[in-house]
Amino acid sequence: VVDEERVLATIYKIMRSFYFDNEASKAVKEAIDDGFKRLLYPSIEREVRNALTTRAQEQAIEVFAVNLEQLLMTSPLKNRRILGVDPAYRTGCKLAVLSECGDFITKDVIYPNEKYKGEQHIEKRILEAKVKVAKIVKDYNIDLIAIGNGTASRETEEFIANVINEYKLNCEYVITSEAGASVYSASELAKKEYPDLAVEERSAISIGRRVLEPLAELIKIDPKSIGVGQYQHDVNQKKLDESLNYTVQKVVNNVGVNINSATVELLSYVSGLTKKTAENIVEYRKENGKISTREEVKKIKGIGPKSYEQAIGFLKILDSKNPLDKT
Repeated sequence: VVDEERVLATIYKIMRSFYFDNEASKAVKEAIDDGFKRLLYPSIEREVRNALTTRAQEQAIEVFAVNLEQLLMTSPLKNRRILGVDPAYRTGCKLAVLSECGDFITKDVIYPNEKYKGEQHIEKRILEAKVKVAKIVKDYNIDLIAIGNGTASRETEEFIANVINEYKLNCEYVITSEAGASVYSASELAKKEYPDLAVEERSAISIGRRVLEPLAELIKIDPKSIGVGQYQHDVNQKKLDESLNYTVQKVVNNVGVNINSATVELLSYVSGLTKKTAENIVEYRKENGKISTREEVKKIKGIGPKSYEQAIGFLKILDSKNPLDKT
């Protein structure tokens, strides 16, 4: 917003010695007024608006990157046997049992949050659900129940808390963000990992794994779908992608990667490795078993002296006899 009269008075002052106090004065004044309102002011307004928008976009992208980094750096809860719960009302809560390594063991579904079907029906469903959860926790020695924070989360939390108390179960529960879980569940990667499971069942697995190994699970999802930034659709998409990809690479290389358990997606963010060499590492593990020394990495197809030199500092071989390989 500008004081137009003040600006025009300044322009008249500059032009006075040239064109004022003669027969052209009126025409010159009209030309100045028109030039200012139609050309000069809109041009400066666009320039200022663009500068402010660029600054705001950079700030929004920075906030997104900081939030993403904090989320990816969430401490994992290792060596826990987890029951992932994707809460819902009508369609039921999907359950997924995961081993300490995050491997999928079995699935089930319960209906503790149904409404409008008569009191007896609801009570029967709740009792069935309680018995089923208690049996799963005891049969599979579940240490932790991870509940997604989406639809029906509060009701499901109350139900799980009651089951733990009533059946004196030796486990705890935690609420975890399920942002982006549905995006992952419907992705090609999820279909490849679990071709025989429904979308909702894959979602329960993703929720459980986010607690066990947040970094490995969250990088399977496009960062823009995790929901940790504002105005993400309004900012420069190329800059946003560059910033978020850099953040993921920074976190992965900061934490380091266990070469014997990492997925292709996690390995492909390691400096010096590409998607293809990451696939070759996983293929090598399948054929030859665990990689036991740093030197063995050189045998993997596609990893030459240069890519080995770049990548090896960020790869951990926990079963190696050499203590330095474990760092």
